[in-house]
Amino acid sequence: MIIGLVTAIAASACYGTGSVLQAVGSRKSARREAAKASGGTVTQHGGPSLSSTAKAAVTWEFMVGTVLDFIGFGLGALAARMLPLFLSQTVISANLVITAVLSVKLLNIRLTRAEWASIGVVCSALVLLATAAGPEGSGHTPIDTHWWLLVASVVIIGGGTLLVRLLGGRAAILAGLLSGLGFGALGVGVRVLNGVDPFHLPSLLGDPALYAILVAGIGGMYLHTVALQIGSVNGATAALVVGETVVPGILGVLWLGDSSRPGFAWMAILGFVVAVAGAVAVAWFGEPESTSPDGEQDPGSEQAVAVGHGSTPTAGSGTGPTAEALPEESSRNAAV
Repeated sequence: MIIGLVTAIAASACYGTGSVLQAVGSRKSARREAAKASGGTVTQHGGPSLSSTAKAAVTWEFMVGTVLDFIGFGLGALAARMLPLFLSQTVISANLVITAVLSVKLLNIRLTRAEWASIGVVCSALVLLATAAGPEGSGHTPIDTHWWLLVASVVIIGGGTLLVRLLGGRAAILAGLLSGLGFGALGVGVRVLNGVDPFHLPSLLGDPALYAILVAGIGGMYLHTVALQIGSVNGATAALVVGETVVPGILGVLWLGDSSRPGFAWMAILGFVVAVAGAVAVAWFGEPESTSPDGEQDPGSEQAVAVGHGSTPTAGSGTGPTAEALPEESSRNAAV
């Protein structure tokens, strides 16, 4: 249990740090595209085009953040096999808190009292969850359920990508929710994956859950990148937290046999609900925009970026509160 908790916290730290760097890279790309005022940066529906999303993903800050995301994924996958999903997914989603704290230093923002209070609520809820969590379930499920997981992942990512592109700039919350569901499906897939312990390559390659993990992971990252670029970032982040924690937590209890310690079910439920509510609050109370010392809007702020790019990059799932953008050179120095 202790090793699993440490692993989940390390995964959360990787996601949270990566989110801040991704926010810097996304905003830098958005400012460059706005300055060029080149065509093809948005779709006819007002959402980011594939090329603009790709340009955001090739800034060095975003790439370093993505590497940290992959490390976080590996650690999170390990944690998902050692802890009940309602605990591992909730601890990992607490990267919101890490993102918020790091943003104070790296992105030069100020957290409000409501944000600090929300962070305190999340930390307290995680203590309740860790205290109440019992042994994780076996994870052994019929192969048919692995196929259903693959089908669900394809529907979530494929159908979601189409809907997000059709809705354009109005799809931030939907993109956040769908990316969260994708990351949640990834956690479930890791938990039920055959051929891991003991390792058996033919069983691993023949398990539909492996391909569900790939579809949900890659698709979730794409939708997360889109959510970083468009619309209501706070709402999108809150939706991601709900999708990433609530559904896997429920499936872990009902399907995989996760449980709390005897007599502590009430504490597990309370901790889970409070942790999700606190994480949503951390996202929701994030400052929507920044201003320069003379009262003018920062070129990297939400509205300024939206004017030129139709997007609002921010930290995310990994995700966090809306991050203030520094001027490009300051961002580079801070990130280093």
